[in-house]
Amino acid sequence: MKMLRGSRGRCALLLALPVLALFPAFLSWTFEPPAAAQTAAAPGAPKITQRKFGQIADGRVADLYTLKNKRGTEVSITNFGATVVSIKTADGGGNFADILLGYDDAAAYEAGTAHFGGTIGRYANRIAHGQFKLNGVTYTLAKNNGENTLHGGLRGFDKMMWQAKDISGDGPPSLQMDYLSKDMEEGFPGNLQVRVVFTLTDDNELKIVYSATTDKKTVINLTNHAYFNLHGNGTILGEELTLAADKFTPVDAGLIPTGELRPVAGTPFDFREATEIGKRIDGDEEQLKLGHGYDHNWIVNGGGGKKPVLAATVEDPLSGRKLEVWTTEPGIQFYTGNFLDDSIHGKGGAVYIKRSALCLETQHYPDSPNHPKFPTTVLLPGAKFWSETDYRFSAKRVGD
Repeated sequence: MKMLRGSRGRCALLLALPVLALFPAFLSWTFEPPAAAQTAAAPGAPKITQRKFGQIADGRVADLYTLKNKRGTEVSITNFGATVVSIKTADGGGNFADILLGYDDAAAYEAGTAHFGGTIGRYANRIAHGQFKLNGVTYTLAKNNGENTLHGGLRGFDKMMWQAKDISGDGPPSLQMDYLSKDMEEGFPGNLQVRVVFTLTDDNELKIVYSATTDKKTVINLTNHAYFNLHGNGTILGEELTLAADKFTPVDAGLIPTGELRPVAGTPFDFREATEIGKRIDGDEEQLKLGHGYDHNWIVNGGGGKKPVLAATVEDPLSGRKLEVWTTEPGIQFYTGNFLDDSIHGKGGAVYIKRSALCLETQHYPDSPNHPKFPTTVLLPGAKFWSETDYRFSAKRVGD
């Protein structure tokens, strides 16, 4: 997707069932005062550490929570935007490095336009012409990406302060984030109670579970916008990608899906076998030119059910690091940092250049509210939205 350089759309039908499972609306969360997350538990239990992460424009101070497992892997998350700030994993030689792009404090995340690591909502990806209809009523949204609405509007969920709570207990480090999106926030109907739970297991898996309820018919599409570079620096063009997807959704000039579900066979969008990302990215192909590279939604084979399936695998031959993405979502947006440029200065002053990271955003398809044949993103009162995405990290010695 496209936005200011760093911000972009990304951002999918599957014959599988949608992820909006209907349950009795007995779920009622109590939103606690925005205080420090409660840390800790039984002796020997994994612990979440906490520190201040800087002040945002309205004077509130964000916190940074670090989850660490027995293997030394660390994941840091701020309650500003329920944003994953860093993931430190070992390479094949046992050396740890941060494999995410991002910033050093909350103020930079607030000012940034790339959505680094943020929880995206109320609707991830694009909605065409900034509007959709429900029950014959047209809802008009802010247009923040040309004629379209991108990643929730002018101030999406990644620009909001969430309420954090350590729910680890005797289990692995687990951080719960809650946010109440009020009726008509950014133009979306319904008071939406949203919960995201981040859990880091000793198997080097970061599990992200999303859930939500509403008091009015609405649409919802949640994802995380992590920018990965498994080598830790340079570009991602030499990393190898596999996508478990036989089809993708081609886009128009505004990066809105045309409605077609196009087979990937015989195209540069065929990643069913591990392929170097840079191999075909600048090819003479219409969809690549529209996205300035890869910025499209793939239809996950077997996705959209209740159990996560393997959607994507990335391997870095230089470091030996490997990332697997498992999800219950029907689609995944693969974006290659086409709109990053050297105007973005991140952690420690690092300059983020074009294609210095990749995103694998699990999601429902872009503009689904305007495509009745796509898996539905409608959430009804009395129903519960639920979705899970797991990032699994591993490494092997280079040359093995």
